[in-house]
Amino acid sequence: MAVQMLGQNKKLGEVVTYGTDLFFYKVTLWRVHFASSAHITPETGHERSLTQIKFNREGDLLFTCSKDLVINVWFSHNGERLGTYDGHNGTVWTVDVDSESRFMVSGSADNMLKLWSVATGKCLHTWEFPTAVKRVAFSEDDRQVVCITEQRMGYQCAIRVFDINREGDGTKPNNETESKEPLYMFNPIGSKATVCAFTPTPNVIVTGHESGKVALFNVKSGEEIENNERAHMDVVTDLQLSKDGTYFITSSKDKTARIHDIKSLMVIKTFSTETPLNSAALAPNLPYVLLGGGQEAMSVTTTSLRQGKFETRFWHKVFEEEVGRVKGHFGPVNTIAVHPAGTSYASGGEDGFVRVHHFDESYFRAKPYGDLVIED
Repeated sequence: MAVQMLGQNKKLGEVVTYGTDLFFYKVTLWRVHFASSAHITPETGHERSLTQIKFNREGDLLFTCSKDLVINVWFSHNGERLGTYDGHNGTVWTVDVDSESRFMVSGSADNMLKLWSVATGKCLHTWEFPTAVKRVAFSEDDRQVVCITEQRMGYQCAIRVFDINREGDGTKPNNETESKEPLYMFNPIGSKATVCAFTPTPNVIVTGHESGKVALFNVKSGEEIENNERAHMDVVTDLQLSKDGTYFITSSKDKTARIHDIKSLMVIKTFSTETPLNSAALAPNLPYVLLGGGQEAMSVTTTSLRQGKFETRFWHKVFEEEVGRVKGHFGPVNTIAVHPAGTSYASGGEDGFVRVHHFDESYFRAKPYGDLVIED
């Protein structure tokens, strides 16, 4: 939905916006502690809660998926919906897009992993499994996809890696050229995996688990190379790598987010909150991390917005101090993604809204901790 600014109420500090669906919003430009405001674009392309959002490498496109079976793609600069990807018959839990924005993969509760053409919206290939697909991710060279399937109905949690055929223009179905069987497959021992990503080391993935463990696996052999059993005390809900791939951040229901070294899995920084966390992201070029969460959805109806802790929280990456909050969602924040250039961020909530916040100049000029420079 495109949103147009109509006017500002100086006394209340509110901006009234008007959407193309004839629905009025009142959006407050919240000022976080480092004196920055954001231009906010709320999107209503989903009817149920968001599960994951993802920018492409250039940051001009934003992919969103939710429990309403639909995947949407938006122009990130103005919030206009570019298109939808229809084909799943269950909650779409996860989505990822390759570095060229040619192919997109999605995983769903209908037990399917789908490969899509970004440009045409066509489903190029479908892999079917015994249980739901909870997480997908492309490798750095875009030639492989890793997926996690749920532990359920007597089936173990499984991690599979598929080769992706990148020949052609990416607009025609690849049912005959894509391999039906995974290149590698293994079952992680112990607690089931919930999130994963490829590391810069070939054939090595990093995983987060239901028990709070993080681990490194060799996908060829299925061997656990390294683990940190006490990385978190509860389920790991999100995992995102830094720009250079040398460290990563995780969020957890144990109310903390942590930065880990990619090789040793040692905890480098800890950010403790008073609410369960669903997502954590790293801001490029500036020393901030963004955390999102809130009280469990089942208890939201008996909780005020303030008590629910539905804000996006900004923390200083080095000094582990909270420096600001941005409100807006009417339920827990389920997923956060930061623009690759660091000019904006997007959050998806239990309320079914995607909110895109564009930082103004004061955000980039602010030096809340002196002349500290972080090199990504």
